[in-house]
Amino acid sequence: MKKTYLTVLIMLFASNAIAADNNKLVQAQNAEEQSQASAVNSFRVITRPEIVGLWGMEIPNNRKCVEYYNFKSNNDVVIKSGSEWSSGMYDYQPAQDLDSQIPALILQVKYDNNEVDCSGNKSDQAGEISQYFVQWKNASTINFCANEKGEQCFATLRRVLP
Repeated sequence: MKKTYLTVLIMLFASNAIAADNNKLVQAQNAEEQSQASAVNSFRVITRPEIVGLWGMEIPNNRKCVEYYNFKSNNDVVIKSGSEWSSGMYDYQPAQDLDSQIPALILQVKYDNNEVDCSGNKSDQAGEISQYFVQWKNASTINFCANEKGEQCFATLRRVLP
């Protein structure tokens, strides 16, 4: 009788232990599925303006000096010209209709160290807002132009880094 009683007790405890292990396994599987489901939804696609990167412009009357424009993906810009450097913000606006207009670029200088630039000029440009129109020659060459038709282009920039 003792053996029968012990056998029944052992079977009861064993079945409870197996059920508890199964519950833990099911809970772990559910947690993993939830983790995978949230991982699938955590991806974000962020596009950046095509102008992002480091660009260089040779100054016609001073070929030894290159003016650099570093357009960052967060719409900040850093400009280095000779001893002068400035920083600010930009807004690149792609053209809605490529047949009738070209992209626009608005630059706002927030800080200028007021040193001599590649052209030999020394002027504090802090607070200035400029608008240019960007004429793309190819993926690594752009012109800054005065109007949306790509006329009166006055500066050529070449991509240095993507």
